[in-house]
Amino acid sequence: MSVARCQHATGAVEVKRSLRLSRSDEHGRFPDALPLIENLLTEMSEAGQWPMTLTMRANLILEELVLNTLTHGDTSGLTEVSIDLESESHSLAIRLADDGSPFNPLADAPEPDLALPLNERPIGGLGVYLVRTMGEELEYRRDGNRNHLKLVVRPES
Repeated sequence: MSVARCQHATGAVEVKRSLRLSRSDEHGRFPDALPLIENLLTEMSEAGQWPMTLTMRANLILEELVLNTLTHGDTSGLTEVSIDLESESHSLAIRLADDGSPFNPLADAPEPDLALPLNERPIGGLGVYLVRTMGEELEYRRDGNRNHLKLVVRPES
């Protein structure tokens, strides 16, 4: 995990962090991502003096995206997930990249039927919906053998 912090003359605090998750043990498993994400966001929120709503939104979005990448779909070729975060003026730019199978969560994930009663809805399917509704400026691209997702999170989106 790398760390950078800069305070501008305007008083705005810019904080940058990166995290790389790689298959590391003898069984080819990834490390437990949730505590790493939580620690990363805690450091950033304290350094950048974020409002609690930004921290909570960023945590939910990152957990959803990273866990989906590590546990759903075809993960056989997946060897690395990269997370790059940059905050300034109470917003957070998130850039995720992975070398897994092509998957565009903005277009490939089905929309949940929110009109159905809870007991009739299938399990799952709300995570990507939450990412789409809580994030802004969402962009996906496939470059070579890597998925790239970029979005911005604000305290109130």
